[in-house]
Amino acid sequence: MMDFISGVVERITYTNEENGFTVIKIKSKGYSELITVVGNFASVNVGASLQIKGQWKYDSKYGKQFQALDFKETVPATIVGIEKYLGSGLIKGIGPVYAKRIVKHFKEDTLRIIEEEPDRLIEVEGIGEKRLQMIKKDWQEQKEIKNIMIFLQSYGVSTSYGVKIYKTYGDESIQIVKENPYRLADDIWGIGFKTADKIAEKLGYRKDSPERCRSGIIYLLNDLSNEGHCYVMKEELTEKAVHILEVSHELVERTIAVMLEEKSLIIEESGAIYLPPFYHSETGVVKRIKEILACDIPKSEITIEKALESIQKEHHIQYDEIQLKAVKCAANSKFMVLTGGPGTGKTTTTLAIIEIFKRMNKKILLAAPTGRAARRMSEATGMEAKTIHRLLEYKPSEGYQKNESNPLDCDVLIIDEVSMVDIILMYNLLKAVKNSTIVILVGDVDQLPSVGAGNLLKDIIDSAAIPVIKLTKIFRQAQGSAIIINAHRINKGLMPILKGGKNTDFFFIPEEEPSKVAEIIKELCSKRLPRYYQVDPIEDIQVLCPMQRGECGAYNMNILLQEALNPSKTTIRYGGTNYRLNDKVMQIKNNYDKNVFNGDIGRIVKINQEDKILTIRFDDNDIDYDITELDEVVLAYATTVHKSQGSEYKIVVAPFTMQHYMMLQRNLLYTCVTRAKKVLVLVGSKKAISIAVANNKIQKRNTLLESRLKESLCINF
Repeated sequence: MMDFISGVVERITYTNEENGFTVIKIKSKGYSELITVVGNFASVNVGASLQIKGQWKYDSKYGKQFQALDFKETVPATIVGIEKYLGSGLIKGIGPVYAKRIVKHFKEDTLRIIEEEPDRLIEVEGIGEKRLQMIKKDWQEQKEIKNIMIFLQSYGVSTSYGVKIYKTYGDESIQIVKENPYRLADDIWGIGFKTADKIAEKLGYRKDSPERCRSGIIYLLNDLSNEGHCYVMKEELTEKAVHILEVSHELVERTIAVMLEEKSLIIEESGAIYLPPFYHSETGVVKRIKEILACDIPKSEITIEKALESIQKEHHIQYDEIQLKAVKCAANSKFMVLTGGPGTGKTTTTLAIIEIFKRMNKKILLAAPTGRAARRMSEATGMEAKTIHRLLEYKPSEGYQKNESNPLDCDVLIIDEVSMVDIILMYNLLKAVKNSTIVILVGDVDQLPSVGAGNLLKDIIDSAAIPVIKLTKIFRQAQGSAIIINAHRINKGLMPILKGGKNTDFFFIPEEEPSKVAEIIKELCSKRLPRYYQVDPIEDIQVLCPMQRGECGAYNMNILLQEALNPSKTTIRYGGTNYRLNDKVMQIKNNYDKNVFNGDIGRIVKINQEDKILTIRFDDNDIDYDITELDEVVLAYATTVHKSQGSEYKIVVAPFTMQHYMMLQRNLLYTCVTRAKKVLVLVGSKKAISIAVANNKIQKRNTLLESRLKESLCINF
């Protein structure tokens, strides 16, 4: 039997952003205490007046609850209710302070004024033209979002996705979702095929609908690209599609044929199927390298040997044979790779190459994939280095301003940390390079490959199509560092030397129990290391985890470390995360509108609870985030080793336990160790470290770049 209750929302105690499940407390006439109500209240705010249909239940853990099956929102009638409603953060520009002022001025007529005569809000103290326009715009949007929420709620779509859908499609949201829900997977970040598929099923789409099959195939190819693959073989794609879509081979093969015909997929003779961006990038990189190599090297007016002698005298430095070879190779090549591990002199050699080109009066540009890597490059060279995106002057909706018709103005282009660069970014970079430019790629090929698709640096080196200089000698000043010695041991498949010592920079703390590992790391970061090394625990210490999940995964470590390191009470909550003033955070997707990119680390410098806006400082840029954009940002006291590429930290603390078994690989441990500049502390299991060292089975990535380079540039150096 159904029951009915009505009341005003006093508190929202829990919301699951993924499915909209919410726990609210309502004040209802006839009940002395607040009633706990559970259900899908994704679009409800504090102060809302609700009429709820459902059933009383008794939960063994939480006691008596009202389980809502349906609800209707009514306009709050009392002044207190209206004030709570407006002050809940429902409308940008109206927080608790302005809600109080507005209601005091307009009393019971407040909501009618906002709806029918919003310009009168200017009468309220503190509300100027700018805030008035913000309130008017957001009130209108909220009305539309409410309608969309009511429509989407029955299809299990969360609040945050509902807001994103509205921001993408505006007033046409409901119509577009009805016409083709699979568009959501293509157009909206965070909504994948599976979510779109659930909505489509409830809308009555058949499993064998062409839209569903097509969307499923694109989802599979994108999913594989997230694992680093540029293509998939036709047979494998067909089998995977049949499995996840639960449809016939015939339907999948027919859909693939149509997609190939209309060029939304591209196939090679071998049967390799690409999404167009990956195919054009892979073939385009080969074409551009070939065109750059075909352009003659301009004759130098200086003698390289004499210039090198002069540089060594002036800087009181002695280059070894391989470094001299690298400098000469750079001066006499159009395209080359300089690679090597830590302590082998990559930076010193790069400086010598820059010095030679300066003496030739060449214009040199420097770049790296991330902000941190670019900053390190600037510090090492004393020259400006930009991120690749900034070098190419990316503009939202317009794309890269530097391209084939507006190339980079330089004679020499040096790119650092190339192991991080994916195939699409490299193609966009090479399109903006003049054929006459000398290109030098610098990186450590033994590190983890790029997060994006491809295995660019390894493929270029393995192709033997362009000159490669590998630095192998560990220089004397680096030989005193246990971090560098152990990095090279790991790379050779040898166990690192784990016994520490007073003057070492490499420590190992044995502990098998993951929960205890997490507690040890918390104490190291909050007390022991800052006290001993006199460092800022947030700025100078970075926890690197093999994976996100688990007790000592990045997600859980962030919760523990935030609590230990940041006592700020100024917070804003989104999803399952409390973002606090001064928190260290990381951007996890490229946002070209904000000019902030995947992996950029910043600090929260301002929280405007009134307008639900959070300001993050990345380097010297303060960027505002609306609360609905916070799924792009995660806490970064701890991060994964993958996300740390291109960065160096004074102190690295890393858990390695058997809980991380799936991720225990040599290149992951090597990358982790090489991120530490001053001190590295491994906490965990000796067995886990041993497994990582022994496991050199690097996951093969589907890429044809190496074979394309060999085929196109049959040159032996």
